[in-house]
Amino acid sequence: MKIEKNTTAIGKRKTAIAKAIIKTGKGKITINDKLIENFPLFQKLSLQEPIILAEKILGNKIKEYDILVKVKGGGTESQVDAVRLSIARAIINETKNLELKREYLKYDRMLLIADIRRKEQRKPNDSRARAARQKSYR
Repeated sequence: MKIEKNTTAIGKRKTAIAKAIIKTGKGKITINDKLIENFPLFQKLSLQEPIILAEKILGNKIKEYDILVKVKGGGTESQVDAVRLSIARAIINETKNLELKREYLKYDRMLLIADIRRKEQRKPNDSRARAARQKSYR
């Protein structure tokens, strides 16, 4: 019986939460049991950014891993950002490559560092958040 070592990482964006699992395989990437090739072009390119950068640094070593991602919550763009974050973090956790980490940070900080911005909360006695009732001039 072969024991596989799995590496997991979590990525969040707004209310979307993605969990990426990396294990040895043939380079297959699935998101919610859907192959990455079946996504719309712009989303597919965004999802492939961490893998393309990893290929640039590590060569074909990244093709030795299967990446399985489960994502829930949020809208489609938030889910894409959460998946990018989780994939990049999982690759860094698996390879422990500092050069790749520097490349991710140089290319796009959001590949490793979560965007903590959230929608502003509705205020009491008002049906809106602050920006809708504030004036930009005095």
